[in-house]
Amino acid sequence: MKYIKIFSRILVGMVFVFSGFIKGIDPLGYTYKIHDYFIAFKMSWLNPIAFYLAILFCVLEFVLGVALIFRIKPKLSSTILLLFMSFFTLLTLYLALKNPVSDCGCFGDFLVISNWQTFYKNVILMIFTLIIFFTRNSYKTPKSSFYQFSISFLGLVVILGIIIYCFRHLPIIDSLPWKKGNNIRQLVIPTPEVAKIFLVYKNKTTGEIKEYPSDNYPWKDSVWVANWQFVDQRKDIIKPFIQAPIHDFTINDEYKDDYTADYINKPGYQLIMVAFDITKTNKEAFKKAALIYNGCLNDSLSFITLTGSTYQNILAFTKDIPVAYPIYNTDETALKTVIRSNPGLILIKDGIVIEKWHYNDFPEYAKLKEKFLK
Repeated sequence: MKYIKIFSRILVGMVFVFSGFIKGIDPLGYTYKIHDYFIAFKMSWLNPIAFYLAILFCVLEFVLGVALIFRIKPKLSSTILLLFMSFFTLLTLYLALKNPVSDCGCFGDFLVISNWQTFYKNVILMIFTLIIFFTRNSYKTPKSSFYQFSISFLGLVVILGIIIYCFRHLPIIDSLPWKKGNNIRQLVIPTPEVAKIFLVYKNKTTGEIKEYPSDNYPWKDSVWVANWQFVDQRKDIIKPFIQAPIHDFTINDEYKDDYTADYINKPGYQLIMVAFDITKTNKEAFKKAALIYNGCLNDSLSFITLTGSTYQNILAFTKDIPVAYPIYNTDETALKTVIRSNPGLILIKDGIVIEKWHYNDFPEYAKLKEKFLK
Protein backbone atom coordinates (compact mmCIF):
# COMPACT_ATOMS: atom_id res chain seq x y z
CA MET A 1 0.00 0.00 0.00
CA LYS A 2 2.90 2.32 0.71
CA TYR A 3 4.14 2.09 -2.87
CA ILE A 4 0.63 2.40 -4.31
CA LYS A 5 0.18 5.67 -2.40
CA ILE A 6 3.53 7.01 -3.62
CA PHE A 7 2.80 5.96 -7.21
CA SER A 8 -0.69 7.52 -7.11
CA ARG A 9 0.59 10.83 -5.75
CA ILE A 10 3.52 11.10 -8.19
CA LEU A 11 1.50 10.01 -11.22
CA VAL A 12 -1.42 12.39 -10.66
CA GLY A 13 0.96 15.18 -9.72
CA MET A 14 2.99 14.76 -12.91
CA VAL A 15 -0.14 14.66 -15.06
CA PHE A 16 -1.37 17.90 -13.49
CA VAL A 17 2.02 19.61 -13.86
CA PHE A 18 2.22 18.52 -17.49
CA SER A 19 -1.37 19.56 -18.23
CA GLY A 20 -0.92 22.99 -16.62
CA PHE A 21 2.41 23.53 -18.37
CA ILE A 22 1.27 22.48 -21.85
CA LYS A 23 -1.76 24.78 -21.70
CA GLY A 24 0.26 27.53 -20.04
CA ILE A 25 2.67 27.76 -22.98
CA ASP A 26 -0.30 28.52 -25.24
CA PRO A 27 -2.66 30.67 -23.15
CA LEU A 28 -4.46 32.07 -26.20
CA GLY A 29 -5.06 28.59 -27.59
CA TYR A 30 -6.62 27.49 -24.29
CA THR A 31 -8.69 30.69 -24.28
CA TYR A 32 -10.09 29.77 -27.72
CA LYS A 33 -11.00 26.33 -26.37
CA ILE A 34 -12.87 27.90 -23.44
CA HIS A 35 -14.70 30.06 -26.00
CA ASP A 36 -15.78 26.81 -27.71
CA TYR A 37 -17.16 25.56 -24.40
CA PHE A 38 -19.08 28.78 -23.80
CA ILE A 39 -20.57 28.64 -27.31
CA ALA A 40 -21.52 24.97 -26.91
CA PHE A 41 -23.22 25.63 -23.56
CA LYS A 42 -24.81 28.90 -24.74
CA MET A 43 -22.75 30.98 -22.32
CA SER A 44 -21.02 33.29 -24.83
CA TRP A 45 -21.68 36.22 -22.50
CA LEU A 46 -18.75 34.86 -20.44
CA ASN A 47 -16.27 35.20 -23.32
CA PRO A 48 -14.69 38.39 -21.89
CA ILE A 49 -13.37 36.43 -18.89
CA ALA A 50 -12.22 33.37 -20.87
CA PHE A 51 -8.58 34.48 -20.92
CA TYR A 52 -8.51 34.95 -17.14
CA LEU A 53 -10.18 31.57 -16.61
CA ALA A 54 -7.56 29.99 -18.87
CA ILE A 55 -4.79 31.44 -16.70
CA LEU A 56 -6.57 30.37 -13.51
CA PHE A 57 -6.96 26.73 -14.66
CA CYS A 58 -3.34 26.53 -15.86
CA VAL A 59 -2.04 27.90 -12.56
CA LEU A 60 -4.36 25.72 -10.46
CA GLU A 61 -3.36 22.52 -12.29
CA PHE A 62 0.37 23.25 -12.22
CA VAL A 63 0.53 24.33 -8.55
CA LEU A 64 -1.74 21.48 -7.45
CA GLY A 65 0.53 19.04 -9.29
CA VAL A 66 3.59 20.51 -7.55
CA ALA A 67 1.82 20.25 -4.16
CA LEU A 68 1.06 16.57 -4.76
CA ILE A 69 4.59 15.70 -5.84
CA PHE A 70 6.21 17.47 -2.86
CA ARG A 71 3.53 16.52 -0.31
CA ILE A 72 2.53 20.14 0.35
CA LYS A 73 -0.60 20.43 2.55
CA PRO A 74 -1.86 16.91 1.61
CA LYS A 75 -5.25 17.32 3.29
CA LEU A 76 -6.01 20.55 1.45
CA SER A 77 -4.45 19.53 -1.87
CA SER A 78 -6.18 16.11 -1.90
CA THR A 79 -9.55 17.75 -1.19
CA ILE A 80 -9.09 20.27 -4.01
CA LEU A 81 -7.93 17.42 -6.25
CA LEU A 82 -11.05 15.37 -5.52
CA LEU A 83 -13.35 18.31 -6.24
CA PHE A 84 -11.43 19.12 -9.42
CA MET A 85 -11.47 15.54 -10.72
CA SER A 86 -15.13 14.97 -9.78
CA PHE A 87 -16.23 18.00 -11.78
CA PHE A 88 -14.12 17.26 -14.84
CA THR A 89 -14.91 13.54 -14.87
CA LEU A 90 -18.62 14.34 -15.02
CA LEU A 91 -18.00 17.06 -17.59
CA THR A 92 -15.98 14.77 -19.86
CA LEU A 93 -18.67 12.08 -19.58
CA TYR A 94 -21.17 14.62 -20.88
CA LEU A 95 -18.74 15.64 -23.65
CA ALA A 96 -18.28 12.00 -24.64
CA LEU A 97 -22.03 11.36 -24.77
CA LYS A 98 -23.17 14.61 -26.42
CA ASN A 99 -19.98 15.74 -28.24
CA PRO A 100 -20.69 19.51 -28.02
CA VAL A 101 -16.97 20.21 -28.65
CA SER A 102 -14.57 18.11 -30.71
CA ASP A 103 -12.02 17.63 -27.92
CA CYS A 104 -11.72 18.76 -24.32
CA GLY A 105 -8.45 20.63 -24.83
CA CYS A 106 -6.96 19.16 -21.64
CA PHE A 107 -3.53 18.95 -23.26
CA GLY A 108 -3.95 21.87 -25.67
CA ASP A 109 -2.92 21.36 -29.30
CA PHE A 110 0.14 19.41 -28.14
CA LEU A 111 -1.86 16.22 -27.62
CA VAL A 112 -5.38 16.08 -29.03
CA ILE A 113 -7.45 13.12 -27.81
CA SER A 114 -11.09 12.26 -28.34
CA ASN A 115 -13.78 12.97 -25.79
CA TRP A 116 -14.15 9.26 -24.93
CA GLN A 117 -10.38 8.89 -24.51
CA THR A 118 -10.44 11.93 -22.22
CA PHE A 119 -13.23 10.40 -20.13
CA TYR A 120 -11.39 7.08 -19.79
CA LYS A 121 -8.24 8.98 -18.81
CA ASN A 122 -10.18 10.82 -16.11
CA VAL A 123 -11.73 7.60 -14.80
CA ILE A 124 -8.24 6.13 -14.34
CA LEU A 125 -7.01 9.33 -12.68
CA MET A 126 -10.10 9.32 -10.47
CA ILE A 127 -9.11 5.91 -9.09
CA PHE A 128 -5.71 7.26 -8.07
CA THR A 129 -7.35 10.44 -6.79
CA LEU A 130 -9.56 8.42 -4.43
CA ILE A 131 -6.50 6.57 -3.15
CA ILE A 132 -4.79 9.90 -2.47
CA PHE A 133 -7.87 11.35 -0.78
CA PHE A 134 -8.65 8.42 1.52
CA THR A 135 -5.02 8.04 2.61
CA ARG A 136 -4.39 11.77 2.97
CA ASN A 137 -3.92 11.57 6.76
CA SER A 138 -1.04 9.12 6.41
CA TYR A 139 1.16 11.38 4.24
CA LYS A 140 4.12 12.86 6.05
CA THR A 141 4.43 16.54 5.24
CA PRO A 142 7.69 18.48 5.34
CA LYS A 143 7.91 20.02 8.82
CA SER A 144 9.12 23.39 7.65
CA SER A 145 6.27 25.72 6.72
CA PHE A 146 8.80 27.91 4.95
CA TYR A 147 9.81 24.96 2.76
CA GLN A 148 6.19 24.26 1.83
CA PHE A 149 5.52 27.91 1.10
CA SER A 150 8.74 28.23 -0.94
CA ILE A 151 7.95 25.21 -3.14
CA SER A 152 4.37 26.35 -3.74
CA PHE A 153 5.44 29.92 -4.45
CA LEU A 154 8.18 28.74 -6.80
CA GLY A 155 5.63 26.65 -8.71
CA LEU A 156 3.35 29.68 -8.97
CA VAL A 157 6.18 31.93 -10.20
CA VAL A 158 7.31 29.35 -12.78
CA ILE A 159 3.89 28.82 -14.36
CA LEU A 160 2.99 32.53 -14.32
CA GLY A 161 6.37 33.34 -15.87
CA ILE A 162 5.76 30.78 -18.63
CA ILE A 163 2.26 32.11 -19.31
CA ILE A 164 3.37 35.76 -19.44
CA TYR A 165 6.37 35.03 -21.67
CA CYS A 166 4.38 32.92 -24.13
CA PHE A 167 1.57 35.47 -24.23
CA ARG A 168 3.94 38.35 -24.94
CA HIS A 169 5.93 36.37 -27.50
CA LEU A 170 4.97 32.97 -28.95
CA PRO A 171 4.49 29.51 -27.40
CA ILE A 172 7.87 27.96 -26.59
CA ILE A 173 6.50 24.72 -28.06
CA ASP A 174 4.54 25.34 -31.26
CA SER A 175 1.99 22.59 -31.91
CA LEU A 176 0.08 24.43 -34.64
CA PRO A 177 -0.10 23.20 -38.26
CA TRP A 178 1.88 26.32 -39.27
CA LYS A 179 4.85 25.59 -37.01
CA LYS A 180 8.41 26.10 -38.24
CA GLY A 181 9.53 23.43 -40.67
CA ASN A 182 6.06 22.40 -41.83
CA ASN A 183 5.33 22.28 -45.55
CA ILE A 184 2.06 24.14 -45.95
CA ARG A 185 1.59 22.93 -49.52
CA GLN A 186 1.36 19.36 -48.27
CA LEU A 187 -0.76 20.13 -45.21
CA VAL A 188 -3.59 21.73 -47.21
CA ILE A 189 -4.09 18.50 -49.19
CA PRO A 190 -6.53 15.98 -47.66
CA THR A 191 -5.93 12.23 -47.81
CA PRO A 192 -8.50 10.88 -50.28
CA GLU A 193 -10.73 7.94 -49.48
CA VAL A 194 -9.77 4.59 -50.96
CA ALA A 195 -12.77 2.32 -51.39
CA LYS A 196 -14.08 -0.59 -53.43
CA ILE A 197 -17.53 0.00 -54.95
CA PHE A 198 -19.89 -2.91 -55.56
CA LEU A 199 -23.03 -2.59 -57.69
CA VAL A 200 -26.09 -4.61 -56.65
CA TYR A 201 -28.34 -5.96 -59.42
CA LYS A 202 -31.59 -7.93 -59.33
CA ASN A 203 -32.72 -10.41 -61.96
CA LYS A 204 -36.04 -9.19 -63.32
CA THR A 205 -37.39 -12.73 -63.76
CA THR A 206 -36.05 -14.78 -60.85
CA GLY A 207 -35.43 -12.02 -58.32
CA GLU A 208 -31.88 -13.24 -57.81
CA ILE A 209 -29.50 -10.65 -56.31
CA LYS A 210 -25.88 -10.34 -57.47
CA GLU A 211 -23.04 -7.96 -56.65
CA TYR A 212 -20.46 -6.81 -59.18
CA PRO A 213 -17.31 -4.73 -58.72
CA SER A 214 -17.96 -1.29 -60.22
CA ASP A 215 -14.94 -1.66 -62.49
CA ASN A 216 -15.88 -5.13 -63.71
CA TYR A 217 -19.50 -5.89 -64.57
CA PRO A 218 -21.12 -6.89 -67.89
CA TRP A 219 -22.63 -3.54 -68.82
CA LYS A 220 -21.80 -4.10 -72.54
CA ASP A 221 -23.80 -7.37 -72.65
CA SER A 222 -27.18 -6.36 -74.07
CA VAL A 223 -28.83 -9.64 -72.97
CA TRP A 224 -27.57 -9.16 -69.41
CA VAL A 225 -28.72 -5.53 -69.39
CA ALA A 226 -32.19 -6.60 -70.49
CA ASN A 227 -32.53 -9.14 -67.66
CA TRP A 228 -30.87 -7.39 -64.73
CA GLN A 229 -31.93 -4.21 -62.92
CA PHE A 230 -29.71 -1.98 -60.76
CA VAL A 231 -31.05 -1.71 -57.21
CA ASP A 232 -28.24 -0.49 -54.96
CA GLN A 233 -24.54 -0.08 -54.41
CA ARG A 234 -22.21 -0.95 -51.56
CA LYS A 235 -18.89 0.57 -50.58
CA ASP A 236 -16.05 -1.17 -48.76
CA ILE A 237 -13.76 1.51 -47.33
CA ILE A 238 -10.12 0.46 -47.50
CA LYS A 239 -8.67 3.77 -46.30
CA PRO A 240 -10.99 6.48 -44.92
CA PHE A 241 -10.91 10.11 -46.01
CA ILE A 242 -8.70 12.18 -43.71
CA GLN A 243 -9.26 15.93 -43.54
CA ALA A 244 -6.17 18.03 -44.24
CA PRO A 245 -4.50 19.41 -41.09
CA ILE A 246 -4.95 22.86 -42.62
CA HIS A 247 -8.50 23.19 -43.91
CA ASP A 248 -11.03 25.98 -44.36
CA PHE A 249 -8.05 28.18 -45.25
CA THR A 250 -8.63 30.46 -48.23
CA ILE A 251 -7.16 33.78 -49.32
CA ASN A 252 -9.84 35.98 -50.89
CA ASP A 253 -9.91 39.57 -52.05
CA GLU A 254 -12.81 41.96 -51.58
CA TYR A 255 -14.51 40.51 -54.70
CA LYS A 256 -14.30 36.94 -53.28
CA ASP A 257 -11.68 35.93 -55.85
CA ASP A 258 -9.54 33.07 -54.50
CA TYR A 259 -5.76 33.59 -54.36
CA THR A 260 -4.95 30.67 -52.04
CA ALA A 261 -3.03 28.59 -54.59
CA ASP A 262 -1.18 31.68 -55.86
CA TYR A 263 0.39 32.35 -52.47
CA ILE A 264 0.66 28.83 -51.07
CA ASN A 265 2.45 27.68 -54.23
CA LYS A 266 4.48 30.85 -54.73
CA PRO A 267 8.17 29.98 -55.19
CA GLY A 268 10.90 31.55 -53.09
CA TYR A 269 10.51 33.68 -49.97
CA GLN A 270 7.38 35.55 -48.93
CA LEU A 271 6.17 37.29 -45.78
CA ILE A 272 2.63 36.91 -44.51
CA MET A 273 1.28 39.07 -41.70
CA VAL A 274 -1.73 37.64 -39.86
CA ALA A 275 -4.22 39.85 -38.00
CA PHE A 276 -7.23 37.64 -37.28
CA ASP A 277 -9.20 40.63 -35.94
CA ILE A 278 -8.04 43.94 -37.36
CA THR A 279 -10.29 45.89 -35.00
CA LYS A 280 -8.36 44.56 -31.99
CA THR A 281 -4.90 44.37 -33.51
CA ASN A 282 -1.76 46.14 -32.32
CA LYS A 283 -1.55 49.27 -34.46
CA GLU A 284 2.11 49.96 -33.67
CA ALA A 285 2.98 46.60 -35.22
CA PHE A 286 1.41 47.73 -38.50
CA LYS A 287 3.74 50.72 -38.49
CA LYS A 288 6.71 48.37 -38.01
CA ALA A 289 5.33 46.16 -40.78
CA ALA A 290 5.30 49.14 -43.15
CA LEU A 291 9.09 49.43 -42.76
CA ILE A 292 9.49 45.70 -43.42
CA TYR A 293 7.28 46.02 -46.51
CA ASN A 294 9.45 48.82 -47.89
CA GLY A 295 12.45 46.50 -47.66
CA CYS A 296 10.49 43.71 -49.34
CA LEU A 297 9.50 46.10 -52.11
CA ASN A 298 13.12 46.95 -52.82
CA ASP A 299 14.00 43.24 -53.02
CA SER A 300 10.87 42.23 -54.97
CA LEU A 301 9.73 40.06 -52.07
CA SER A 302 6.04 39.23 -51.62
CA PHE A 303 4.37 40.73 -48.52
CA ILE A 304 0.64 40.37 -47.78
CA THR A 305 -1.67 40.62 -44.78
CA LEU A 306 -4.47 38.18 -43.95
CA THR A 307 -7.37 39.09 -41.67
CA GLY A 308 -10.69 37.63 -40.63
CA SER A 309 -12.29 41.08 -40.44
CA THR A 310 -14.79 42.41 -42.96
CA TYR A 311 -13.67 44.76 -45.70
CA GLN A 312 -15.71 47.52 -44.07
CA ASN A 313 -13.53 47.14 -40.97
CA ILE A 314 -10.42 46.94 -43.14
CA LEU A 315 -11.31 50.23 -44.86
CA ALA A 316 -11.98 51.92 -41.52
CA PHE A 317 -8.64 50.64 -40.16
CA THR A 318 -6.60 51.75 -43.18
CA LYS A 319 -7.98 55.28 -42.91
CA ASP A 320 -6.15 55.63 -39.60
CA ILE A 321 -3.09 53.62 -40.62
CA PRO A 322 -2.50 53.71 -44.39
CA VAL A 323 -1.00 50.50 -45.77
CA ALA A 324 0.52 49.92 -49.19
CA TYR A 325 0.61 46.13 -49.12
CA PRO A 326 -2.44 44.03 -50.10
CA ILE A 327 -4.83 42.86 -47.39
CA TYR A 328 -6.81 39.69 -48.04
CA ASN A 329 -9.63 38.01 -46.17
CA THR A 330 -9.34 34.59 -44.51
CA ASP A 331 -11.57 32.78 -42.02
CA GLU A 332 -10.84 34.13 -38.52
CA THR A 333 -10.83 30.70 -36.89
CA ALA A 334 -8.37 29.39 -39.47
CA LEU A 335 -6.06 32.35 -38.83
CA LYS A 336 -6.04 31.63 -35.09
CA THR A 337 -4.39 28.29 -35.91
CA VAL A 338 -1.63 30.02 -37.90
CA ILE A 339 0.03 32.12 -35.19
CA ARG A 340 -0.86 33.19 -31.63
CA SER A 341 -0.41 36.89 -32.20
CA ASN A 342 -2.61 39.69 -33.52
CA PRO A 343 -0.81 40.57 -35.68
CA GLY A 344 1.93 38.02 -36.22
CA LEU A 345 4.47 37.64 -39.00
CA ILE A 346 5.45 34.49 -40.88
CA LEU A 347 8.34 33.91 -43.28
CA ILE A 348 7.77 31.16 -45.85
CA LYS A 349 10.05 29.74 -48.52
CA ASP A 350 8.64 27.43 -51.20
CA GLY A 351 5.66 26.69 -48.95
CA ILE A 352 7.79 25.82 -45.91
CA VAL A 353 7.50 27.88 -42.71
CA ILE A 354 10.96 29.32 -41.96
CA GLU A 355 10.24 31.65 -38.99
CA LYS A 356 7.39 33.22 -37.01
CA TRP A 357 7.31 36.45 -34.96
CA HIS A 358 4.98 37.87 -32.34
CA TYR A 359 4.28 41.57 -32.89
CA ASN A 360 6.50 42.36 -29.91
CA ASP A 361 9.38 40.73 -31.79
CA PHE A 362 8.95 42.05 -35.34
CA PRO A 363 12.52 42.29 -36.72
CA GLU A 364 14.12 45.10 -38.65
CA TYR A 365 14.18 44.20 -42.32
CA ALA A 366 17.96 44.48 -42.55
CA LYS A 367 18.43 41.91 -39.76
CA LEU A 368 15.73 39.66 -41.21
CA LYS A 369 17.43 39.78 -44.60
CA GLU A 370 20.87 39.12 -43.16
CA LYS A 371 19.74 36.09 -41.16
CA PHE A 372 17.18 34.42 -43.43
CA LEU A 373 17.19 35.75 -47.01
CA LYS A 374 20.31 34.06 -48.29
